[in-house]
Amino acid sequence: MNEYFLYNDIIDLPHHQAEGRRRMSLYDRAAQFSPFAALSGYDEMIEETGRITEDMIELPEHSQDELNNKFMLLNAMIEAGYRPEIKVTYFVPDKTKAGGSYVSFKGDVKKIDSTLRTLLFYDGDKDLNGKLIDIGMIASAESDFFDKKM
Repeated sequence: MNEYFLYNDIIDLPHHQAEGRRRMSLYDRAAQFSPFAALSGYDEMIEETGRITEDMIELPEHSQDELNNKFMLLNAMIEAGYRPEIKVTYFVPDKTKAGGSYVSFKGDVKKIDSTLRTLLFYDGDKDLNGKLIDIGMIASAESDFFDKKM
């Protein structure tokens, strides 16, 4: 027998098909060899690394003084029985990496806690009985009231 024709005796035999079983489609056969995620979570990690965060801006002293004056004015309004509406822009630290983002919130101020240095709004989370914002994170405060009084 010639070494180039080792399988000549079986090369033309019909393909064996098991009785009672369908032949697998080409699509299903190809799925067996499709790629799989060998590193689960890798794509999410790359996406998280590429997500951009901002650094918190350190306000100059004159801006901090201006904000403090606005908060004193707000506190006086609240004590007089008013419900002033303001819009604050504040920094929210990122939970997973350094930095964060600036977010704006508009609502009626319920209380200014000078001890805890927080603003409590009527609007917001029901669990806190309002939205609570750390005064140290606030970059700006805007209101029609400030424009009239300042």
